[in-house]
Amino acid sequence: MRIAEVRATTVTVPLEAPLRHSNGAHWGRFVRTLVELETEDGLVGVGEMGGGGQSAEAAVLSLKDYLLGHDPARTEALRFMLANPTASLYNNRTQLLAALEFACLDLLGKHTGLPVHALLGGAVRSEVEFASYLFFRYPAADGSGEVRTPDQLVAHAWDLKAAHGFRVHKVKGGVFDPGYEREAYRAVAEALDGDRFRYDPNGVLSPEQSIEFAAGIEDLANDYLEDPCLGLPGLRRVRERTRIPLATNTVVVDFAQLATNVLAPAVDVVLLDTTFWGGIRPCVKAAGVCETFGLGVAVHSSGELGVQLATMLHLGAVVPNLTFAADAHYHHLRDDVIVGGKMPYRDGKIAVPDGPGLGVELDRDKVAEYAELYRELGPYPYDRDPGRPGWYPMVPNTDFADPSRAGRPEALAHEPF
Repeated sequence: MRIAEVRATTVTVPLEAPLRHSNGAHWGRFVRTLVELETEDGLVGVGEMGGGGQSAEAAVLSLKDYLLGHDPARTEALRFMLANPTASLYNNRTQLLAALEFACLDLLGKHTGLPVHALLGGAVRSEVEFASYLFFRYPAADGSGEVRTPDQLVAHAWDLKAAHGFRVHKVKGGVFDPGYEREAYRAVAEALDGDRFRYDPNGVLSPEQSIEFAAGIEDLANDYLEDPCLGLPGLRRVRERTRIPLATNTVVVDFAQLATNVLAPAVDVVLLDTTFWGGIRPCVKAAGVCETFGLGVAVHSSGELGVQLATMLHLGAVVPNLTFAADAHYHHLRDDVIVGGKMPYRDGKIAVPDGPGLGVELDRDKVAEYAELYRELGPYPYDRDPGRPGWYPMVPNTDFADPSRAGRPEALAHEPF
């Protein structure tokens, strides 16, 4: 089995409302690049990656000469072929490698008739639990969906729990002053008493602010405090001064960083992202290291359509020490590009696909529809806030958004969602 063709298609898929985060926003839609690898005998494997609101088509297709003739079963060779550790100091292809590894594993599964989880050691669970992902949001184009106040955040959490059965809730912070966000976080935890909670300001607080924030929520049913500040030394200081477990998806994303955290613990939970780690297989390896040293693991979301969600489900299926609910942006999507549409949540969980490979197929009509929409709308700057022209965050940040400013920014006037 050899790769004979490489294709990449950028799509943009609408969200229920623009999602705000510490560095900017998703401007009402996701931009994702779908990757297809076709073998000489006509099998097609699919992958997916993001790109901060930008297309990654050119980057994927630039690797075509590396990939043609390659055996997709040789995923370990693929790692060094595309993302050699020294060469990656210059070309940083980790996310490209991940999307191509997804497609290779999908091909291998289709070739053998086995689901990817069977190729990775076999499933230990048939469904994966997810947390709700609560964002502060700008209103959609029709005026709906704004989340700016504690009351709106609580109502949004209740809506998601009623629709999908979530028992764990994650608040994405770093948008407003940490005192205001602590009030909103406490409001959610008190309203949904009996559930569990986690808070993630994407590293924009100082260690001192992080310690203060942690002290103000220690009495709640917290899973963990995720990336309150940036960097292992700062996280280590925070960890020494709180009883809440700390988690990261930003500063433990490779094995050297994982080793550093084992030798001098700064976080208790490693959030494994199939994109940031360069594929599903590295995440499985990292989970094994975490199991050995008693570190918790969870499945992280970097924003996904159904293809990447499938990679997250297969990862969650095979990791024995997965004791936390996974993250997903998925419930914010209005649609998907896979056959059958969006995968359903039941009691806060999604069933692991059991068909060959990743167990999902591209809906060609949907791909064509959302590829055309991308050509019409183009990219958006993920790392800019449409409501704050010229603004960008410092780290630690001191210039937070004003929660009294309601409504949809002028910069979103030409965005349809």
